[in-house]
Amino acid sequence: MSNAACLRVVQVRTRSAHAHIPSRTKSVHYASPLIPATLLRRYKRFLADMRMEDGSIITVHCANPGSMLSLAVAGRRCWLSHHAGTARKLAYSWELEEAPTGCIGINTARANTVVAEALAAGAIPELAAWPIVRREVADGAESRLDFHLSGGTGPECWLEVKSVTMSRQAGLAEWPDAKSSRGARHLEALVRLAAGGAGATLMFLAQRPDCSAFRVAGDIDPAYAAAFAAVDRAKVRILAYDCAVSPAGIELRKPLTILRN
Repeated sequence: MSNAACLRVVQVRTRSAHAHIPSRTKSVHYASPLIPATLLRRYKRFLADMRMEDGSIITVHCANPGSMLSLAVAGRRCWLSHHAGTARKLAYSWELEEAPTGCIGINTARANTVVAEALAAGAIPELAAWPIVRREVADGAESRLDFHLSGGTGPECWLEVKSVTMSRQAGLAEWPDAKSSRGARHLEALVRLAAGGAGATLMFLAQRPDCSAFRVAGDIDPAYAAAFAAVDRAKVRILAYDCAVSPAGIELRKPLTILRN
């Protein structure tokens, strides 16, 4: 796998309703080539110790607040981004973990960037009708959702994205990997918006290429599973997609089958 490329932080573009929409998105690349390392341990949620190829051991930032169940396996090859010349306490961030079935993106912050690129390219057919895209918009109540879509012929649409990394069963992606009261609040906001006549969409983005289906992990968070069932009944659109993942970049790829519990 080639890891040469440059990550550009994607800015969502505003398109006119008559603008040409590309048929597929471009990969989200990294600002500089990722650096290989071996995972020694992950601890305190946001820290991990890695052995570099020269044998040195460093502590890196782990941008994943979940349990990382099924991941964070000591001895696995990982890929790090380097943030030289910044005021960060930790100069390296953990981006990818190589599992036997392929690379997995563990940095949850990348999910919205991947979706932003896909929206700008019109690469998500279910959401291509709204040409104007804004990020991190307050819904007028107590929630701030990931995307606000407008400019189409119908009502505005609100979009919340969840980064999925867990797979406890071959071919099956699951979320959440830990209890998520914040996630449940986002579901309640989507239900409220849909009841008020707006479009509302919940999207699960699996940052892994080895799954064909998605399911809510009700055994891990029963409260979230109950809230998810209410979303389903409220006619909130639910989407699940996977990604092609490599040290060169991450790209939204194909829809996953959504399994209802």
